[in-house]
Amino acid sequence: MPRDYYEVLGVARTASPGEIKKAYNALSKQYHPDRNPGDKDAEEKFKEVQEAYEVLSDKEKRAQYDRFGFVGRGAHPFEGGGAGGPGFAGFEGIDPAELASILGRFGIGGMGGVPPGMEDILGGGARAGRSRRGRRKAAPVELEANVPFETAVQGGKLSLGVGDTTVEVTIPAGIADGQRLRVAGQGPGGADIFITIRVEPDPNYRREGNDLILTLPLTIAEAALGTKVDVPTPAGTRGTVKVPPGTSTGKRIRIKGQGVAGGDLYLEVKVVVPAKLDEKSRELLEEFARLNPQNPRTGPPWE
Repeated sequence: MPRDYYEVLGVARTASPGEIKKAYNALSKQYHPDRNPGDKDAEEKFKEVQEAYEVLSDKEKRAQYDRFGFVGRGAHPFEGGGAGGPGFAGFEGIDPAELASILGRFGIGGMGGVPPGMEDILGGGARAGRSRRGRRKAAPVELEANVPFETAVQGGKLSLGVGDTTVEVTIPAGIADGQRLRVAGQGPGGADIFITIRVEPDPNYRREGNDLILTLPLTIAEAALGTKVDVPTPAGTRGTVKVPPGTSTGKRIRIKGQGVAGGDLYLEVKVVVPAKLDEKSRELLEEFARLNPQNPRTGPPWE
């Protein structure tokens, strides 16, 4: 016998739509068949959660449930008897066609049939209600998926296990971390699948909007005198860029169109100083300092 839908989701009858959705997401993940293979109890609870959410997440269905739903905690809506005959407490005086419509919205008949005696009371009303209603749409499935940085930048395909099936998902180029994708009708029972994308970090590139940043290490001589550097791009190609003389750490060199979805690639300069110097190199640097007096610490907060 069905449990009270609010009890299934563990929320109060006054719960807001956001609280209902939050409870559903947590329980749906907890009891999902992929996390509990072969566990019949978890499978039944997963179905209970889906059924409860379908009703309580729909404003009209929830209102009907609150008015005509289960009598008391855990009771079936047609238990308890009453003036309308055994098994129909609370439905006295309701037009048969309206009651058939209410039953149809709750799936009565599609999940075990109309209660005994109801067909006689309603005549063809209940059957007509079920026919108009059609098959109930399954509750949506919420998933998270890790996507390699390269796939997020260039786009590609991702295979996900959903229930007993494998779903092929197209990842659009330039998708961002936290973005959601919808796969219509390919979940269990024809449910829609909503996938939250988690982009894996890359050890070399970092992303700023649609631009990519790559650190460009330079020696002291290269930074001071200028040079040409062979640069790798995210697409796997390589290109040559010119570094102008007098380039300091932090300067960015732009490579147009090599970022994400039409963005740019920026080379961020980092001057690398030798950890050890021999005596001759030290003398040369000291001579260089004498010939090129410079104070880089000017202006606030140094002055």
